[in-house]
Amino acid sequence: MIVWVNGAFGSGKSTLVDELRPRWPGALVYDPEMVGYVLREIVEVPTGDFQDLRLWRRQVANLAVGLVEEYRRPVLVPMTLVNPGYVGEIFSTLKDAGIDVHHFFLKVSREVLEKRIDGRIHAPGDPEREERVRRWCKDRIEPCMAAADTLPSDTVFLDGELTPQELADQLLARIGAGPG
Repeated sequence: MIVWVNGAFGSGKSTLVDELRPRWPGALVYDPEMVGYVLREIVEVPTGDFQDLRLWRRQVANLAVGLVEEYRRPVLVPMTLVNPGYVGEIFSTLKDAGIDVHHFFLKVSREVLEKRIDGRIHAPGDPEREERVRRWCKDRIEPCMAAADTLPSDTVFLDGELTPQELADQLLARIGAGPG
């Protein structure tokens, strides 16, 4: 089983997964951004967004399949993924491999997203890079919010302004996984 936690930057994806970890100790956590960071060290990313690399999408899906097949454990994936073509590409690979995919999207207001993004430290000691990262995250708020209408019909929308504990309770209840 894969539990994909989706939403805009600042919506609380990683915070929710951090809350789930001790409550679901058998689950693995897989952050597809790591695949992007590795690829960025090897090849140029012309658009600046590694999700635009076909290889990133293929590797993300294949590694997720491999984790489930090799370790036979649930996999938690905190990752913003809103391009409908990319969602279809990755999720169809997962489903074609016979993996149950539970897709959650954290809905959060623009104001809260901006406040959360501004409250994070992205590049300690590098104010110019800090501003670039914040701007990049904020520039993607609107496309992420608009994409909610294009996500798969089985996507479960959660109120990302709830506490991490409340969100974890809802998510675990939704997939039928009890605490511990």
